[in-house]
Amino acid sequence: MYRKSLWEEGNQTYEGEFILMGVADRPRLEMFLFAIILTCYMMTLLGNTTIIVVSWLDPHLHTPMYFFLSNLSFLDLCYTTSLGPRMLVSFWKKSKSISYGGCVAELYISLALGSTECVLLPVMAYDRYAAVCHPLRYTAIMSRSVCFKMAAFAWLCGFSNSLVQTVLTVQLPRCGHNQIDTFFCEAPALIKLACVDTTLHEAELLSSSVVYLLLPLSVIITSYSYITTAVLRIRSAKGTKLLED
Repeated sequence: MYRKSLWEEGNQTYEGEFILMGVADRPRLEMFLFAIILTCYMMTLLGNTTIIVVSWLDPHLHTPMYFFLSNLSFLDLCYTTSLGPRMLVSFWKKSKSISYGGCVAELYISLALGSTECVLLPVMAYDRYAAVCHPLRYTAIMSRSVCFKMAAFAWLCGFSNSLVQTVLTVQLPRCGHNQIDTFFCEAPALIKLACVDTTLHEAELLSSSVVYLLLPLSVIITSYSYITTAVLRIRSAKGTKLLED
């Protein structure tokens, strides 16, 4: 009955409006989620802001590792802010609607920041690999210009991927369907609203997910495998030296 009333309410609004269903039929669960998300959001703001400020103010932390860590913290701040505040407000509102423009913006920004993080994490893993496995050449490998280029590459890849996915998603005809069974606008949920065959779109989204998830994961695993091997060799060499002494 609640879904029906939301649908009727949606039909009274302008055509481009979406209704984020979430758990709107369970108000107690909404309040519980509000408390959890608000706590996590505040902790995220405090923790990431502290990291950025300390890394900026302390000259000893002006290193590649903290440069990328500051980028990651800023990325987390933007990502949580792109979704958190609107979700928190939505929990208290009777109307769960979001405008077409707001939904597209939320989809593009959240997907861009998520994709950027997927690229930035293997970049950070490579930085640690260079520091541990090539300590004598580390400053030359991870120079200031290289760090900026690698960070820019991560942001460019993330926003480019999001642009492609967002354009492909919003172009799908919805035939008046506007109820989204999630808390925010995301590509899979919007694709489900389409009234045409979405096999190619789903395949493209899956391919993109493989590239932006499995490939970075393989780089991270490979980097830390080399790091682990290098650390074990160092410990083994120290142990042998102690036995000789």
